[in-house]
Amino acid sequence: MGMFHYYDFKESEVFIFDNFLVNQVKEGVTVIPAHNDKLRKVIDKHFANKKMVYISNRVFNYAVDPLTYLDTSKIHNRVAMAIVAKTDLAKSNAKLESMFYKKKFEIFETLSEAMAWVQKELANSELTQEN
Repeated sequence: MGMFHYYDFKESEVFIFDNFLVNQVKEGVTVIPAHNDKLRKVIDKHFANKKMVYISNRVFNYAVDPLTYLDTSKIHNRVAMAIVAKTDLAKSNAKLESMFYKKKFEIFETLSEAMAWVQKELANSELTQEN
């Protein structure tokens, strides 16, 4: 599994892997529904015909408008979302945000744990689709 693309946007860095992406929002940004448009273009370009998982690596302090998740849930090939949060505040915020996201949503302490979970979720998604 190797990273094959990297994007440095004004509000975040996006790391593209084979079947998931890691989005690392920059310090002080407020994520709003309009940010979904840029992310959707990246997902359409790299994951057009396959399922994928989104990982938010919360290294910096930033805010998320919970309404952002209503649109995010509609991305058809996005099967799940993982949040990597180390501080209690980041974990608490992620729990609140999870109420607005309509698909599988998990919170992890490390990026490695989230990446391992991605593989399990994609495998489960394939099994569910076959049955």
